[in-house]
Amino acid sequence: MSSQSKPATAPTLAPGMDWSQVVHLPAVGRTYLGSPSLAVLPDGAWVVSHDLFGPGCGNDTTWIHRSLDGGRSWQRCAVLAGQWWSTLFLHQGALYLIGTTREYGDAVIRRSLDGGLTWTTPADGASGLLRQGRYHCAPQPVLVHAGRLWRAMEDLHGEGGWPRGFRSGMMSIPLDADPLRAEAWTWSDFQATDAAWPVRCNGWLEGNAVAGADGQVRIVLRVDVPPGAPELAAVVEVGADGRHTRFDPATGFIPFPGGAKKFTIRRDPLGDGWWTIATDPDCPPERTPCSVRNRLSLAWSPDLRHWQRRAVLIAHPDVECHGFQYVDWLFAGGDLLAACRTAADDGAGGAANNHDANLVTVHRIAGFRRLGV
Repeated sequence: MSSQSKPATAPTLAPGMDWSQVVHLPAVGRTYLGSPSLAVLPDGAWVVSHDLFGPGCGNDTTWIHRSLDGGRSWQRCAVLAGQWWSTLFLHQGALYLIGTTREYGDAVIRRSLDGGLTWTTPADGASGLLRQGRYHCAPQPVLVHAGRLWRAMEDLHGEGGWPRGFRSGMMSIPLDADPLRAEAWTWSDFQATDAAWPVRCNGWLEGNAVAGADGQVRIVLRVDVPPGAPELAAVVEVGADGRHTRFDPATGFIPFPGGAKKFTIRRDPLGDGWWTIATDPDCPPERTPCSVRNRLSLAWSPDLRHWQRRAVLIAHPDVECHGFQYVDWLFAGGDLLAACRTAADDGAGGAANNHDANLVTVHRIAGFRRLGV
């Protein structure tokens, strides 16, 4: 019996966690929901972006949704062709969306001055077309640090395809510069992985821009590992000028719960360590870790190197057609607000599989600092 023919069961949620649906697409259409990102505007409106992927679409479009009631109900307000794998962020009173034009497309950024209803078009280097090439990213944090915005990016100019061909780099810009102007951005060199490294690393991707307690900017990346291998993250060091990166394979890999899937890291605004929400199920030894996505957890680190799971946030016993993944999240006082790419039962046959999501959901995680302590 397939998981889709079993009676529908609801996921188990952590205490103090709620669930609200932003958008649903039945799997029969073969268009799936990916790359959710979340912003909360100064007027209280919530904005969620996500892209569309799969054989039923062109892999080059992002939808924008707004909620005026704290995430309980949603309205789609914009459709952006030529935008993918993107992050929402607020800067200097405007809402921005940074990502690529399509799967392995150019690096682009857009600006909205009306809360996500209308957006600029990245037509050239003066209007948001930042760099042409084959670039890759996910809804990863845009870091404000040392007078600059920082955002990790990968290119696909290394040897091999997914994921060996991804090289890790950083882009940054002074806080007082115009993010739509390509010339204002500084790009680092790009670091490739090496099959000869002693660690079992098939490749890396979807890096987080993070500043350590010492003030140095780092890229903390998802690491693809083979079946039976422990999940890891990789830590690439970035120079203060944003132009140079360094990776030491002897010390740069760290144990990380959920490191084989996309995760987001942010520093606690109260100064007590770093938090992540990551997909870290107990993976059977015969399965590739990135292929199991049915449990989402909250983890904390005092130093960016040593991570401890604090709570399971969402879980479902079915491995094949349930997935909670690609979470973007924000601090909201003592709570977290999160947007999730969700594969789950829906009354319409369920998700095609755990990867090809049929839902985008949003969640408030109340009292997160108290979970697991």
